[in-house]
Amino acid sequence: MPPRHVTSEEQLLRELAQRYLPGGSVGNFYNDVIIRRGQGSHVWDVSGNEFIDYLLGSGPMILGHAHPEVVAAVGRQLELGTTFFATHELAIELADQIVAAVPCAEQVRYTSSGTESTAYAMRAARSFRQRDRVLKFEGGFHGMNEYSLMSLSPQQPPPYPQASRDSAGIPRVLQDEVLIAPFNDVDQTTALIEQHHDELAAVIMEPFQRVICPRPGFLEAVREVTQRHDVPLIFDEIVTGFRFAYGGAQEVYGVTPDLCTLGKVLAGGFPLAAVAGRADIMQGFQPSSAESGRFMPQIGTLNGNPIACAAGLATLEVLRREGTYDQLRASGRQLMDALQRLLADSPLACQVSGDPSVFDVVFTDREIIDYRSTATCDAQLLRQFNRLLLEQGVFRGDTKFYLSLAHSQDDIDRTIAAFEAAIEQLSA
Repeated sequence: MPPRHVTSEEQLLRELAQRYLPGGSVGNFYNDVIIRRGQGSHVWDVSGNEFIDYLLGSGPMILGHAHPEVVAAVGRQLELGTTFFATHELAIELADQIVAAVPCAEQVRYTSSGTESTAYAMRAARSFRQRDRVLKFEGGFHGMNEYSLMSLSPQQPPPYPQASRDSAGIPRVLQDEVLIAPFNDVDQTTALIEQHHDELAAVIMEPFQRVICPRPGFLEAVREVTQRHDVPLIFDEIVTGFRFAYGGAQEVYGVTPDLCTLGKVLAGGFPLAAVAGRADIMQGFQPSSAESGRFMPQIGTLNGNPIACAAGLATLEVLRREGTYDQLRASGRQLMDALQRLLADSPLACQVSGDPSVFDVVFTDREIIDYRSTATCDAQLLRQFNRLLLEQGVFRGDTKFYLSLAHSQDDIDRTIAAFEAAIEQLSA
């Protein structure tokens, strides 16, 4: 792999980014790569360096960049109008596809981001239950709303169920409205829900938390105790929806929540997300519910944007084809197995955690079962690993490898070679 070069144009752009963007970044992660274009499984920076892309826009590009069917669908809609602030046929068609695919979905409400959809899902549960408190899991990521930023990545985690505010600017009063449980701990989670069920509006969780797989029986136990006490269970499937399977993690794990949130893959790389779930809970979005005091206004300039809906419909059309998910998982499994084998043959304390469609390496000797075990990761070693991969032409975020249908066998082979070179240098 030739060394990465930096042109004067890119250097100027870096300087401008530092001047005009806080931290020189759009806020998602911080490195010095400035992307110009993407095609299939590859991206190019402004200096012309080419990378195999496992960031994939943080997951939505499951078909790869600029997929011709998505581009064509978007082009057709561009000629018909870009936004209406009114109900349109593509929003209805996409909602029909969501309800057909997702086990819990009876009705759908669109937003523009995952942050909005998780906030509205919790609000819908509060409206339905007429309660305020929400239980979430330590380390669970539900976007950037205030409730979600409780105990997302606490540096000094307080005792359960106390929450830790993980961002400046969050009112202290909200801290008491969120209870925190440990992921994969059936006994403690069940006990907390049993103790606080009468004050809980909902339990929200990623069924697959970051790159942590649920232990057998864990999701089932959470579903049983929430159902027994009529506490709505929300699955945040922004990442897993239409990625793990066409029906998402609900389909894979066989556990159906009351509400879920969807995004990323749903819109094929365009800004669109959704809340979906039981019709009786979703009725809070309907103006007629104002008579009962349950109405939740939900106004957004780009809710159900037709361009995003067109991209989503085209993406789902491809994903419904036979063998799609078998291909995706086979590619991911090759990478996971190769990475685990190379790490096992090294002196490094580390392991591979996750699902073939989205996984990561965690530099720790602890079994990965919850946030506190992932927090033992050697962050400096991870940064070095990511830097070495970048030098080998492999692009990803700070964490996670996302797989796409565009990744070829040549991409997989070259990535495994990059793994081998990086691990060899880290082990030296």
